[in-house]
Amino acid sequence: MRKIGITGGIGSGKSLICHLFALNGIPVYSADDAAKNLMQHHEPLKKELIFNFGNIYNEQGELLRNVLAEKVFSNPVELQKVNSIVHPFVIADYNNWEESQKSPYIIRESAILFESGTNKGLDSVITVIAPIELRILRTMIRDHRSREQILSIIEKQTSDEFKIAKSDYTIVNDDKQAVLPQVWKLHSIFVNGKQ
Repeated sequence: MRKIGITGGIGSGKSLICHLFALNGIPVYSADDAAKNLMQHHEPLKKELIFNFGNIYNEQGELLRNVLAEKVFSNPVELQKVNSIVHPFVIADYNNWEESQKSPYIIRESAILFESGTNKGLDSVITVIAPIELRILRTMIRDHRSREQILSIIEKQTSDEFKIAKSDYTIVNDDKQAVLPQVWKLHSIFVNGKQ
């Protein structure tokens, strides 16, 4: 079973591309969704986060994402700390998920695939790219954040050029080039076992 990674910056359209692969019957593991779920429901992780970041859950035990974001996104040291706490739990969750899959290939989606080192052990990596202004617009609509907030996030992320250089394939999601043919071409490559 081949292991394929998908990465890309905020607003590039990773989720759309993963959805298209899933429509072909390919299992997709979203590291970002898994992290959110574990931070909300995994008691040992919650205790670790509270120990390090204080009261970031409300009385119902729900994660106060905005409170945590305020603590970490403007502070690279704190951001690194939260990532170092959450990633081992996500890796363990992924390993359990991977063991249960029976498909010609599987996909692991992560915005920080290279930064977290979880690209190691993958057979191929796809980077999804889009023009920066389109990424900003998509994220403003999706997350209801300001242009300045999104630019701040983009500035902290690894560049597209870095991701492309370390990837095997690139999908352009610029609302001009059709993405379906790009996905189908890669699907055929992965199913047939060619690089």
